Amino acid sequence: MEQGERIKKWDMGAAVGTGFWGAALALQLAARNIPGFGQWYAVSVYPILTGTLGRMAGWLPFSVSEVLLYVLMAGYTVWAIYILLYAILGRKRKWYFKTYIKNTYLAAAFLFFLYTIGCGVNYYRKPFSAYLEYKTDVYTREQLKELCKWLTGQVNASWTETGTKTSRQMQEAGADAMEGLGERYPALKGPYPKPKPLIVSRILSVQQLSGIYSPFTIEANYNNEMTAYNIPHTICHELSHLRGFMREEEANFIGFLACAASDDPEFCYSGYLSAWIYAGNALAAEDIEFYSECYRALRPEVREDLKENSQFWNRFESRVSEAAEAMNDHYLKANSQPEGVKSYGRVTDLLLAWYENRKGP
Repeated sequence: MEQGERIKKWDMGAAVGTGFWGAALALQLAARNIPGFGQWYAVSVYPILTGTLGRMAGWLPFSVSEVLLYVLMAGYTVWAIYILLYAILGRKRKWYFKTYIKNTYLAAAFLFFLYTIGCGVNYYRKPFSAYLEYKTDVYTREQLKELCKWLTGQVNASWTETGTKTSRQMQEAGADAMEGLGERYPALKGPYPKPKPLIVSRILSVQQLSGIYSPFTIEANYNNEMTAYNIPHTICHELSHLRGFMREEEANFIGFLACAASDDPEFCYSGYLSAWIYAGNALAAEDIEFYSECYRALRPEVREDLKENSQFWNRFESRVSEAAEAMNDHYLKANSQPEGVKSYGRVTDLLLAWYENRKGP
């Protein structure tokens, strides 16, 4: 290849990469600064992506995003070794290094563009709470105690043995639960691609993550090695992102609603126990004695599930998990969630509003 041809290809790659960066930044700025743009995008453009890219990825039995990650890592590793060997041998192949930089620039631009269209703009859509017939308010300690007491009863009543389903059965039940919830909330209506367990779920475990949404392939992925009762709620949480609801507290709440309304006993139990944990954490900060009473009132099988869950996650307490949490915190703050990872716990406000509305006047 002549030097002029190499320069021409470099310029073309740089131009394409810059185009992706420019398009992504334009969409980000529009979402953050033009009122209503994020909502328009979420209901007009994003459903096209879930109906095409998301559906195609859903046909495959494995996580497409996970496999692509391994391919990308392997490819760049081999290329880096190749360049290093040439440098050691003293061969003059500087254009290989330039091509490596060019492709890295292009890949980063393309991935940022995919992230923006598959996730970034949706952070600025109308929140799910805007579709509810009730609103969150300031609640008292007594109302929180009442909610936790009620949830304790629901958890005990819904307890069932978990981990009895195959991955396929779990995926189908999760999609059914979300589709059922869409009958009540039109903002959630539509078909749901299959949620996927990671082939190597340990990747999520060491980061202390129960699931992850991939904006690059429009996929809901979950950790298949964590305590079984966590899986149904996690599936519904991640699937809620495929309707453009990116805020974590709302995804947690949508997951609860889907599980609690499900005809599947494992999903029902998972939803109520997840809600009990979130509300219980808030209660423990307010009234540890009453929280202890609620915990002791749980049936032994439920307490065993909670104990097993704690033991599982404690195994992965490390600098890796701390770094992952810090990155997630910065990520959420960068996407206009100022409370960062603390926003996961704000589901309690939505649970309280839902419970007060459920009680009626």
